[in-house]
Amino acid sequence: MAGGLISLDDARTRLLALATARPAITLPLHMTTGLVLAEALSSRRDQPAADLSAMDGYAVRSADLPGPWQVIGESAAGRPFAGSIGPGEAARISTGAMIPDGADCVVVQEDVVRDGERLTLTGDGPATPGAHIRRAGHDFAAGSLIADAGSPIDARLIALAAMAGHGGLSVHPRPRIAIISTGDELVPPGEALPSPAHIPASNGVMLASMLSALPVDLTIPPLLPDDRATIAAALKEHSIADIIVTTGGASVGDHDLIQPALADSGGTVDFWRIAMRPGKPVMVGTLGKAIVLGLPGNPVSAYVTALLLLLPLVRTMLGYQHVLPDITQGVAGMPFPANGPRQDFVRAQIADGALHRIGNQDSGALAALHAADALVVRPAHAPEAAPGDPIDYIALDRPA
Repeated sequence: MAGGLISLDDARTRLLALATARPAITLPLHMTTGLVLAEALSSRRDQPAADLSAMDGYAVRSADLPGPWQVIGESAAGRPFAGSIGPGEAARISTGAMIPDGADCVVVQEDVVRDGERLTLTGDGPATPGAHIRRAGHDFAAGSLIADAGSPIDARLIALAAMAGHGGLSVHPRPRIAIISTGDELVPPGEALPSPAHIPASNGVMLASMLSALPVDLTIPPLLPDDRATIAAALKEHSIADIIVTTGGASVGDHDLIQPALADSGGTVDFWRIAMRPGKPVMVGTLGKAIVLGLPGNPVSAYVTALLLLLPLVRTMLGYQHVLPDITQGVAGMPFPANGPRQDFVRAQIADGALHRIGNQDSGALAALHAADALVVRPAHAPEAAPGDPIDYIALDRPA
């Protein structure tokens, strides 16, 4: 789309409409962390499959309390007692071991004294039949739903799936993402700058860091000069990716070459320019099956647009149910000026429970971005917010 600005909501709707999760595959449990269930997960077994002891002690009949008992055997985890408990009899039992036939409670070992095979109660003993027993199926039963499709997979779900009888899970595979940074002024991080006209390339490593919390296969080609043919060749080379992210050159200046290079490589532009600040010169297009997301070159603009567009796009491809950043209502700790026709995302700090605007809001000011705790969301044409007024914000994560 060439012409006027579109709203962030419209841009995000159009972008996410391009996203489709790749066909589901089954992966071993240890390879699924961070991915998302492609289908609902049901248990293949009861857990536990039999009545088990919840404590170390002795399996007895509650009718025989308060004892004494004759110890006739042992039930250990994985090695159940083969016999049956009769009147006045007990079996040594360990946590997780099967309750022998005939027994209906467990006397914990702290409540008894054993002399040879004779067992005597010294404490209170079990209060009721069934005491200290984990009943068969009390956690979940065979055929029961244990996780919905779209559930993010973490260590807890992996453990649950393993206990439910699964060795692998159906998931949407990792999206393949290429990050292409363009600009004659860019120099790889850490290298000497040839002149004051050059700057370190920060966007590629920043975006890679933002994506590191998600399961993706990431490619970062070498920096590209402002050369239309070179950029077009790189776009075509990486069109096998699911997402091509470019930084810089997304507008229409003499050195903004992403749009013409995309056309040269056989791609099309869906829209560009969003009514937001920072981040107006965002471009979205397609190249074959790849979604091309052109982000601004200014690093703060690249960060904000990646937070609001790139990360939701990746989460959508992974099958996440919740893809957008959480918006929290806070209170202004100082005046926030009335807003113009673009939606603003204002870097702010949280102090004494209120939000305070950081002075330097320049789209290249990385120190101010690093100092920020939040992005205050100021709708288009919002009136001035006075101290104490409610305002919405997106919390920015900080390392613990």
